[in-house]
Amino acid sequence: MRQRIPVSTIMSKNLIALNRTDDLERAELLFKRHKIRHIPVVSGEVIVGMLSYSDLLRISFADAVDESEANVDTLVYNMFTIDQVMVKNVTTVDSQTSIKEVAKILASKEFHALPVVDNGILVGIVTTTDLINYLIDQY
Repeated sequence: MRQRIPVSTIMSKNLIALNRTDDLERAELLFKRHKIRHIPVVSGEVIVGMLSYSDLLRISFADAVDESEANVDTLVYNMFTIDQVMVKNVTTVDSQTSIKEVAKILASKEFHALPVVDNGILVGIVTTTDLINYLIDQY
């Protein structure tokens, strides 16, 4: 495998993002509709946090709701804001960071997604699934 392949070659560029003013019900619907597990939280194009599906599971019974169900029980979601639930001090990488370096970061931390930021603007997201698919393609 080549050592300096940039993360931009494997990152997701079609981003699903939340604003910090969105509600958790919207987050749940986005997670399920797009079958994703991590959503950047932005203010304009600047990342201010990350919300993961497991963040929602910690505060609710979201996993008890049918995956295909459009209606979610919002009682718990009305008690919290995205700002209260999201991770705020987010580790980021830029689009020229090597895939190897991204793999080292994800292997050493307790999260599974990294926002990709160039010049302060969110341009992508890379997940452990992206890394696994990259490795599969190498063999």
